[in-house]
Amino acid sequence: MSRRFDGQRILIATHNAGKLDEMRQLFEPHGVAVVGAAELALPEPEETETSFIGNARIKAHAAVAATGLPALADDSGIEVDALDGQPGVYTADWAETPNGRDFVMAMTKTHEMLEQRGAREPRSARFCATLVLAWPDGHEEIFEGTVSGRLVWPIRGRTGHGYDPMFQPDGYDITFAEMDPAEKNRISHRADAFKKLIAGCFG
Repeated sequence: MSRRFDGQRILIATHNAGKLDEMRQLFEPHGVAVVGAAELALPEPEETETSFIGNARIKAHAAVAATGLPALADDSGIEVDALDGQPGVYTADWAETPNGRDFVMAMTKTHEMLEQRGAREPRSARFCATLVLAWPDGHEEIFEGTVSGRLVWPIRGRTGHGYDPMFQPDGYDITFAEMDPAEKNRISHRADAFKKLIAGCFG
C-alpha cells in the first residue's frame, strides 16, 4: 500500500523548465502547489547511478535534505533497440556541450549510429520515466512508466523537448514534437508513471 500524500506543496527536483511545466500541468487538477528546484536555487546533485531509479532517488533525497519539503524527482531517457538500449540513462549526457544541452546534436548522433549499424526500419525505441517521491522522514515511493514508438529522420516538430522531434509514438503518424502538448502529456512515459503515482499517493 503506497503512502498517501497529504501536503499542500511539492518540490519538483528538476532544473529542466520543460519538465517542470509538464509536471505543473499534470499536478494542476490535484490542488497541489508545485515549486521547482531552480526557483529555490538548489544545486544539481551528481547523477552517479546506472539506472533510472538510482538517479531519481539521488535527486529526490538531495532535494528533501536541502529544503525539508517532500520532493518528486524524475529520471527519464530513451532506449533505442538497435543501439542495445542506448542512450538510456545517459540520454541527457549525449546532449551535453560546454554551452549547455544540445538535443539536435544528440539526435543527430543517434541517427548516425543507427545508419552505421544499418538498423532496419522501423527503428523501435521507448521513452522510460521513473518517478521517486521522497518524504522528509526518508520514506519513498517509486513509479515507472514507458511509451513505445519508433525513431524518424529528419526530425519533425517544434513543441516538446529532448528527443521529442525524433520520436513517433505507436499508433500515431506524428512525433511528440508535432503533437498538442496536452495530448503528449496524456500518453507520455511520464504520464504513465504519473498515473501510477496519483493512484498510489493521491487517489
